[in-house]
Amino acid sequence: MPNAKTVKDYIRTIVDFPHEGIMFRDVTTLFADPRGLRLAVDQLLHPYAGMEIDKVAGLEARGFILGGAVAHQLGKGFVPIRKKGKLPGKVISEEYQLEYGEAIVEIHDDAIAPGEKILLVDDLLATGGTAEAGIRLIERLGGEIIGCAFVIDLPELGGRKRLEALGMDVHALCDFEGA
Repeated sequence: MPNAKTVKDYIRTIVDFPHEGIMFRDVTTLFADPRGLRLAVDQLLHPYAGMEIDKVAGLEARGFILGGAVAHQLGKGFVPIRKKGKLPGKVISEEYQLEYGEAIVEIHDDAIAPGEKILLVDDLLATGGTAEAGIRLIERLGGEIIGCAFVIDLPELGGRKRLEALGMDVHALCDFEGA
């Protein structure tokens, strides 16, 4: 019997995208394969089995795919954390730094009730800036983050350390060296 595939085996690398020198880790190949997607969702959930989770929050955009699947598997609601100007209705915003400027993410101001336990999900943890902004939004609404789950960690960029310094439990299914 051939060796079983890992989540990492389903992820392709695209060289020099979106800029020269970048090794883009493309999870669309993981999502396109039913076994790969199932494996990723199951493994994202595994460390939180038996824990109380009220909602799953996903960071735009690939975190929506994963977070929605995780929420479905748990039988819980899903909360999108989106780029500025994409959500209708009343929102709260959080600005964060990118290597080339600033960005803003938003969440509906009624998406999370005080005391709700939230699992934050995204595809990639790099510097941790987007995830930290999402954490701050959830906490401003009174949510308690029980964990931050990612498919890929890029350890050299320091995102895990950044989130752990905030007291977050960080779970990643695989890591890749380099940026």
